[in-house]
Amino acid sequence: INAEYMGEFPILCETCLGPNPYIRMSRAEMDKECKICARPFTVFRWRPGRDARYKKTEVCQTCAKLKNVCQTCLFDLEFGLPVQVRDAWGPAAEQVIIPQSEVNREWFVQQQEKRFKDGDASVYQNVPYGKAPPNSEGQQALLRCARTTPYYKRNRPHICSFFVKGDCHRGVGCPFRHEMPEEGELANQNLKDRYYGVNDPVAKKIMREHEARTTQQEQTPTGLPSTAPSPSVTAPRHTGPAPATYFVPVPPPGTASAPTQYSPPVTWDKPVTSRLGLG
Repeated sequence: INAEYMGEFPILCETCLGPNPYIRMSRAEMDKECKICARPFTVFRWRPGRDARYKKTEVCQTCAKLKNVCQTCLFDLEFGLPVQVRDAWGPAAEQVIIPQSEVNREWFVQQQEKRFKDGDASVYQNVPYGKAPPNSEGQQALLRCARTTPYYKRNRPHICSFFVKGDCHRGVGCPFRHEMPEEGELANQNLKDRYYGVNDPVAKKIMREHEARTTQQEQTPTGLPSTAPSPSVTAPRHTGPAPATYFVPVPPPGTASAPTQYSPPVTWDKPVTSRLGLG
């Protein structure tokens, strides 16, 4: 087996690796063909977590390096976004055009793989992702929509097809999800469309939501005073001695109405009428 087709470790994102830092992987050398270039490659298989399904690499490392994507989910490794979103908002100089015809694609991949193997530093000039100026509008849009935390919900088991038909008898022992599939554009996703950045429903949804947020921010006027009512200010309760005007006057000692014992000052926890002897 040629060593250039064997990878020591797959190129994966944090979401596909899962939250557990200790995972067990199985490696099958030259087991499957790449979904993009149709060449045999080393396949890795693992389980990201207890509640996750088993995942495996779908494309070879050469195809993943050319697009700077994960070998399993084919999302960008830097921003965590689909290729279509990254190429649409990034500069045209950062887009790597891979031929889609079989003969041209085979020649292109062979040339790039040879340069990767020889350690040619100029090969990375053809993969210039992430080198756009940070103050550009497209780069700012990518930073706003980039996923900063892993999305482990993507690793959930697939929906049980027998449950959808109403014919699953496994119950809680079924390793698949027992829920009805969602209808819509996200139900039809293709690995090749995601890799080449065309007709990706996930990318269309992200771009549509970003455009809606941008339009809402532009329509919202800035610099106007807020119309929200100001919160009512409540004076704190006085717990100390009452003011002198609310003290019960005490006659001087020796008079008939003078109390035999000292009366402590009246505090605020009683009504005013009871403190003045009117209640």
